[in-house]
Amino acid sequence: MLRWLLSCVVVLAACNDLRDFRGAWEGTRVGDQPVLRVGPGERMTLAIDEITSAGIAGTLGIDGLATAVPFRSVPGADADAIATLTFAGSPLRVYLAIVTLPANSTPADAFVLIALYDDQRIEARVIRGGETPMYAIFALQEAP
Repeated sequence: MLRWLLSCVVVLAACNDLRDFRGAWEGTRVGDQPVLRVGPGERMTLAIDEITSAGIAGTLGIDGLATAVPFRSVPGADADAIATLTFAGSPLRVYLAIVTLPANSTPADAFVLIALYDDQRIEARVIRGGETPMYAIFALQEAP
C-alpha cells in the first residue's frame, strides 16, 4: 500500500512539473565547436501552449530564420522509450517534433528535440539534413 501511495505522489508531481513549463521561453545557442553550430540563428523563442506527458504544442522562432512556426510533438513518440531518454542533466521529459523551416527558396522539415529539466530550463535541439543542414542547441529560460 505504501509503495502504491508513493508511486501516485511521484506521478502527480511529474504532471504538475510539466504544466509549469507552459508559457514563453527564450535563450541563446550553445556550443563553441563548429560541428555544433551548423546553420543560422543565435537565439530561439519557444511558446508552449499545451503540454502533458503525452505531448507538447506551441510555436517556435529562430532569429534570422523563422518566427512563430507552429509545432506539435510527433504522435506516438511519447509512448516510445525515447520520451524517457536521458543524457547529461537528466531531463524530466523529452519531446520530439517536426517543424517546417525556411531553407533557401523552399521550406524543409527539421527535427526538434525539446528536453525539460526539473530546474525550470529547457534545451532545444534543431536538426535538419539535406541541402541546408542545421544542427543547433539552444539553452532556454522562462521569458521575463
